[in-house]
Amino acid sequence: MQRMTIIPLTTKTSFNHSAFEMTMAIHPIEYRYGTPEMKALWEEDYRLRCLFQVEAALARAEEEVGLIPAGAAAGIAEAALKARPERAKEIEAEIGHDMMAVVLALAEETEYGEWIHLGATSNDILDTATGLQIKASLDVLDSKLRRLLAILLDNALKYKDLVCAGRTHGQIAVPTTYGLRYAIWASEVARHIERLEQLRPRAAVGKVSGAVGTQAAFGKKGIEIQARVMEILKLNSVDVSNQVIQRDRHAEMICWMGLVSTTLDKICLEIRSLQRSEIAEVEEGFGKKQVGSSTMPHKRNPIKAEQVCGLARVVRAMMEPAMANIPLWDERDLTNSSCERVLFPESFIMTDHLLALAARVLEGLRLRNDNIERNLMMMKGLNMAEAVMVELAKRGVGRQQAHEIMRQASMRAFEEKKELALVLCEEPTVARYLSPEEIEKLLDPHLYIGTAVEQVERLCQKLQMYRNR
Repeated sequence: MQRMTIIPLTTKTSFNHSAFEMTMAIHPIEYRYGTPEMKALWEEDYRLRCLFQVEAALARAEEEVGLIPAGAAAGIAEAALKARPERAKEIEAEIGHDMMAVVLALAEETEYGEWIHLGATSNDILDTATGLQIKASLDVLDSKLRRLLAILLDNALKYKDLVCAGRTHGQIAVPTTYGLRYAIWASEVARHIERLEQLRPRAAVGKVSGAVGTQAAFGKKGIEIQARVMEILKLNSVDVSNQVIQRDRHAEMICWMGLVSTTLDKICLEIRSLQRSEIAEVEEGFGKKQVGSSTMPHKRNPIKAEQVCGLARVVRAMMEPAMANIPLWDERDLTNSSCERVLFPESFIMTDHLLALAARVLEGLRLRNDNIERNLMMMKGLNMAEAVMVELAKRGVGRQQAHEIMRQASMRAFEEKKELALVLCEEPTVARYLSPEEIEKLLDPHLYIGTAVEQVERLCQKLQMYRNR
């Protein structure tokens, strides 16, 4: 047998770097997942410009209270526009401190460099810049959520009276409608919008509190300076803090993204289930040249819905480190910092990607009415046993007795593979109260959807408020 030679991947392995002129990406966010608008908010260039912006706002507030000379704020603001993020990275490589590199890069652009960062600690600038990124990112997610909600509401109304088989425990139950399914999803998405509105003022915040939170370096002007900086930046101001903004705010935000992602997981899991070959009631959009399988040419797989379900697991996993970042030593330690360099951009980029992808799935979803009707009728009336039971109870048969009559009739019909209507017509007690025509009508699933249509219409009317904002 011929033996295969395995080349060990060690630092001693010879590698021809000249053969690779292009640097290949490592993380799938770089080449596979995420939208350009959200990625732009977490690129290092944008973050550094946010840091410059916060330093400029601090200088403006300090000049207004007389803490730095007149004219310094304008000079620093001009420097913030001129400063190059790449220069800050060059300085950081030399001195090993990201925040001081920002300060020095700004100082090179103005004669007022000595007044930059006066009284501030690094996290006054870092956390407040993060607040700017969070604010912009939540705006993007808000827009995506409202688009998704609009798709769900439109489909809820479109399919409000499309009757289909309901299922519990994976078994066919009494009928429901596709409109009600869409409405349930829409209601859940609307709650996420409500949650976002509630958490936004807690998450998109900044602070200027100094080394341990006392604002001692600003004297008695600290509270005024902090309020003014946040007013300039259009951020909410914390009430109190130590060296960092307290991380319960960010943990709530990450948990919210976990909830949003899990709702998308729920929707796409249902789509995947309903697309199974033996059910085949829905079908994810499939391109004319799209390939479903490398070996099975017939396959039309729900790959987008599967991607949503898979990546939702990643976003949910972010909840644990977000919680772990809340307890820090004393007035702060550094354990949250490295974690958040991964946690914040990945959570936002992945959640944004999932919202955009789920919207595409729902927009392109095809409902196959023939199979919906086939599955609705395949139980030969067994799924309508409840309707007959309730009618028997109304006509004088006790509820418990009616339940037992229908249970026995259903089991017989199932075992003998008969239409339930035929079995019921042979039951003396049933025949005493119901005619064959009445039994036939009671077993029509299209007539047993209760208030499903009214519920859909009422919900869609209620949630119009989110479309008008």
